[in-house]
Amino acid sequence: MQNRGLVKFFAILFALVSIYQLSFTFVSHKVESDAKAFAKGDSEKEVKYLDSIGKEKVFNMGFTSFTYNEVKDKKINKGLDLEGGINVQLQISIKDIVAGLANNTKNPVFNKALTEATKNRQGNEDYLDVFFREFDKASAGSTKLASPEVFSNKIIGDEVNFKMADDEVKKVVRRKVDESVQSAFEVLRKRIDKFGVTQPNIQKIGESGRILVELPGAKDVDRIKKLLQSTAQLEFWETYKIDEVGGFLMQANEALKATEKTALAKETVKKDDSLTALLTDKSKDSAKASDTKDLGPLVSKFFQPGGGPVLALVEPKDTAAINGYLKRPNIKAILPAELRFAKFVWGKPTITVDEKTKKGTETVEFYALKGNKNNQAAMSGGVVTDATDTFDQSGKPAVSMQMSGAGARAWEELTGKAYTQKSNIAIVLDDVVYSAPGVTSGPISGGRSEISGVFDVAETKDLANVLRAGKLPAAAEIVQSEVVGPSLGQEAIDNGTTSAIIGLLIVALWMIVYYGKAGWYANIALLVNLLFLFGILASIGAVLTLPGIAGIVLTMGTAVDANIIIYERAKEELRQGKSQEDAINASFGWKGAMRSIVDANVTHVLTGAVLLIFGTGPIQGFATTLLIGIATSLFTSIFISRILLDWSLSRNNVLTFTTGFSKNFFTNFHFDFLGIKKYTYAFSLLVCVVSVISLMTNGLNQGVDFVGGRTFQVRFEKPVSAEIVREELLKVFDGSAEAKVFGKDNQLKITTKYKVEESGSEADQAVNKVLFENLKKHFDDKMTYEKFVNSYDGKRYGILQASKVGPTVADDIKTNSYWAVLGAMAIVFLYLMISFRKWQYSLGAIAAVAHDVIFVLGIYSLLWKYMPFGMEIDQHFIAAILTVIGYSMNDTVIVFDRVREYLGGKAKGNFNQIVNQSINSTMSRTINTSLTMILVLLIMFIFGGESIRGFIFAMLIGIVVGTYSSLFIATPVLVDTISDAEHKRIEEEHNKA
Repeated sequence: MQNRGLVKFFAILFALVSIYQLSFTFVSHKVESDAKAFAKGDSEKEVKYLDSIGKEKVFNMGFTSFTYNEVKDKKINKGLDLEGGINVQLQISIKDIVAGLANNTKNPVFNKALTEATKNRQGNEDYLDVFFREFDKASAGSTKLASPEVFSNKIIGDEVNFKMADDEVKKVVRRKVDESVQSAFEVLRKRIDKFGVTQPNIQKIGESGRILVELPGAKDVDRIKKLLQSTAQLEFWETYKIDEVGGFLMQANEALKATEKTALAKETVKKDDSLTALLTDKSKDSAKASDTKDLGPLVSKFFQPGGGPVLALVEPKDTAAINGYLKRPNIKAILPAELRFAKFVWGKPTITVDEKTKKGTETVEFYALKGNKNNQAAMSGGVVTDATDTFDQSGKPAVSMQMSGAGARAWEELTGKAYTQKSNIAIVLDDVVYSAPGVTSGPISGGRSEISGVFDVAETKDLANVLRAGKLPAAAEIVQSEVVGPSLGQEAIDNGTTSAIIGLLIVALWMIVYYGKAGWYANIALLVNLLFLFGILASIGAVLTLPGIAGIVLTMGTAVDANIIIYERAKEELRQGKSQEDAINASFGWKGAMRSIVDANVTHVLTGAVLLIFGTGPIQGFATTLLIGIATSLFTSIFISRILLDWSLSRNNVLTFTTGFSKNFFTNFHFDFLGIKKYTYAFSLLVCVVSVISLMTNGLNQGVDFVGGRTFQVRFEKPVSAEIVREELLKVFDGSAEAKVFGKDNQLKITTKYKVEESGSEADQAVNKVLFENLKKHFDDKMTYEKFVNSYDGKRYGILQASKVGPTVADDIKTNSYWAVLGAMAIVFLYLMISFRKWQYSLGAIAAVAHDVIFVLGIYSLLWKYMPFGMEIDQHFIAAILTVIGYSMNDTVIVFDRVREYLGGKAKGNFNQIVNQSINSTMSRTINTSLTMILVLLIMFIFGGESIRGFIFAMLIGIVVGTYSSLFIATPVLVDTISDAEHKRIEEEHNKA
């Protein structure tokens, strides 16, 4: 081998760099283990510990040293499925941004376009593209985007004027939308930085208006979702008092009696049947009676009368009904002139305790705010320049705010008015009243104010955080989320490590048994490959996920493939009488093994690249490790193995590339592959027909990635019946619930579409509470809602993992998946046509791949209802399909390279005999590679854990079918599509005397 010294130099340098990069991971792991031991399960204490030593030197290499912050920035990060934590995709509402840029215009053409764009957006279409298309359709030239009623307004300013063409306005609007999304990104980043988790990750996803937020180690699910989705729209409103609104509520109550009698008969209300007394009485009597003759539907929803600015206390479940009553046209018509702009809102949930029964009930306060025709507050929260969490005069948690100079003057005027009129000022955040204090000591100057109410310390910290970071420019909706408990992450690490070690040992043992001394060299190259692979992952700051571990284990199977191809070629050269040195030189040459290795790995790289582009999260982790593994395995198999083989030759060692066990394997193998093509065609056609019929009738078990929904992995203390749980949840989840045993019989995977289209942390919390209330009977009395939902170290029962995929994201994922599979097939088709210069080779390869994909889909369609493990069609399955495509192409290319070589060589016989010889000559490589891959996948299937079992099963079936198709489908199709004239020409050329 030429330039051997240079290769050695780079190999040693690369190894040293890899060890250097990995050292940071080991040091960081030790420091974080110490932090966990110190915190004893207290996550906040753990974060504070790590923060406190962030600038301390923890790694001294003699010539330089590093702080903990520097070390953790260089380590291999674990994904959420290994670390535990929360991952969410937030969709910044482009619709809200566009409406805001148009100054919330009432223009009918504009608003119709907004509505139709939301309705008609398909797949991965950009919302702005659809909006502009719908605007053009609705306008039909009658309204311009530069109209003063649309974008030529004070919000955009001078950047748009009424003379501009629509295409010019579109560019301005796109830029403004991008600026708003960037603003939202910065606001969220500031909030997350102050939240207190180690190594948070936030990134924009293309130009979709989506923002990915990953919080490793985060545990308080409801709190985090609320923090991320809060728009932080702080406002200060004047309020009406109960005696100002009571008359209207009495009239509304009377008007509702006529239409709500049937519903009212089922309600229970207070003893006191005087509506006026009910609205003004400040007593705490909350006893209820069944007499409903004199009270109407509205009052029956009041849990307890209010006082001052509080109209009443209401249970949260009744707020929707009251909102519905007040929005009715006949009720709105009753509003007196002085109340026509009143805005009815709710307060923050609190617990109201009945003094007689001592029973606590969750209630919210009912308020009426003094609005105006523009529905604007007396003061906006934009004047707040700083906010800190503090304690009020009673020692209760509160938030202190400082306003700007202009804000201070406006605040002094507003508080002076409230003091004079003896009225109240409601402090409203995102349409929720946090408090409505009165002003008792005159106007408040200096711009310093305080938000008090029923808070805990964590809530005031979060509230101060969002006020400091500023408000979002538009609503942020969680369209996809995943929550993984730390205990589940540790299980994934244990399972992944076990499968990796066993897989490595099996591959290494097989190489020694089959190739003897040369097998040892291949194993050394494999270990160096793993060192390089992890070194690169550490140097690029990659995130290691469970599918990523699967990619590493799979790399071990494919890493020896190049060695197998080289060794098999060397054995052939030795059989032809060449010396060891000549045989090794020939096997490493372009006409030997290199051409096949390059073609096979290029096809694998192309499908891996498609997976990286179209995949998200853990799937990208799988693709990353797979692609890096291909690169490192090629280097080590070709260069490290060659160095070791040359070293062995220099010591006069005998290399036969066989053992006593494998010496005669496939040496006299002569099977007529083309002779049975009618039977293999018939078998494959039958399988494809059955698969298609099953797909049309039985369908596939589409996961929430493709259809949208919520998934919960719930572990119980004792085995539970999935059917009983399903029946219980169907009643409360509006008929949408599925429960299946997931791994052990005390663990269920629960799927539902209940409230999946509703945005806001309130909807997620409501679903969690409904799930808990209906499952708590299956736990002991110690199980609380917080223990059930939130993550914590050592958690064994409750929700271990939860995910949500909104319908829009599901459509995007499905569209991406279709394009990924079709794109991979198209790209490889083109590559093979260019490489082999005959379309028949590409057609044979694509026919085999299409056969494999249909076969795997058919198996999943036929078996998903019966298998004891999950067989969902989701992103992991698509990753498996693309991996199968890559492997099938890899295997087919190896066979095709040998067919091309034999057809261009000197083999004797008719066309079919020459092709059969070429196939038979590859059997040792085909069986060896397939066997190592199947063994590795079997180990992962058995030990890899429940969450990736369906993913591995798809690959396992695909590898078996891919091996079959490369021999019995791809090559016969190639032969059948080559013309008879070409057959005859090749036969005459090969059989000359």
